[in-house]
Amino acid sequence: MDVFRSMTVFVRSVELGSFSAAGDALNMSPQLVGKYVFALEKHLGVKLLNRTTRSQSLTDIGLNYYENAKRILSDLHQTESQVADNRQVPKGNLRISAPVLFGVHALTPVLPEYLSQNPEVSIELSLSNKYVDIVEDGFDIVFRTGDLADSTLIARPLKKREMVLCASPSLIEKIGEIKNPKDLIKAPCIAFTPQTLKKPWVFYDVDGNKESILVSGPLTIDNGDALLLAARSGLGIILQAHKLVEDDLKNGSLIKLLPDHSIPEKPFYLVYQRDKHITPKLKSFIDFVILNFA
Repeated sequence: MDVFRSMTVFVRSVELGSFSAAGDALNMSPQLVGKYVFALEKHLGVKLLNRTTRSQSLTDIGLNYYENAKRILSDLHQTESQVADNRQVPKGNLRISAPVLFGVHALTPVLPEYLSQNPEVSIELSLSNKYVDIVEDGFDIVFRTGDLADSTLIARPLKKREMVLCASPSLIEKIGEIKNPKDLIKAPCIAFTPQTLKKPWVFYDVDGNKESILVSGPLTIDNGDALLLAARSGLGIILQAHKLVEDDLKNGSLIKLLPDHSIPEKPFYLVYQRDKHITPKLKSFIDFVILNFA
């Protein structure tokens, strides 16, 4: 039995005064209207209507049920309308995870524009260089750097991150010029984590020859801003995205090393769960990110 359908037929019958009028309004026969009402009474185990061939009236229980049913149907209609609106207008909260430096220097500066365009959306931004599980940690969107493991998630490629090797002038004055990648073996280098130091830094010379160098250093830092401060202070050489150090390169606090060598760009992705029914808030943010960072 469809309780809500029967409830709707019953309410219309009461409002319009007869099964016939309710049938006309609902595009069904008076007999079918009667079947819905009788089925509802049987389901509830009470009599809702006193009905003769000429008139009908509510029982005391029927009057109470009618008032409650009318309120329930109104709430249901309002809820369905809100859901329909939400499917059209971006609204609600978005939980986003991004690497620290990208979040601070690239994403955060453009968020006011997005929020201005979508005033009914709020954003909860979590900045971390640690791996987050988009499902278990409850994120809508995750920005990820580097090669991705196979998964059921959707990964939209963004503009690859141009990498640059750089250090402070004071450090180069102290240790001498870095003329080729092998000079990095004995030079102090700074990386995000000890695990990062286990991965070689890759360079290509003008002839396309590849050199992979395992670096080492006195310091690892899991915060991008702290890493930049350490590099500016002359504590070591860093390999970072050009976008994030371009101001330092312009003002001279950092200088580019090995300018005749090229460094592979690092893949960068926007990741979200596979879902056939992407909400407007999610779609609006994906479109915004693609426009700004693809």
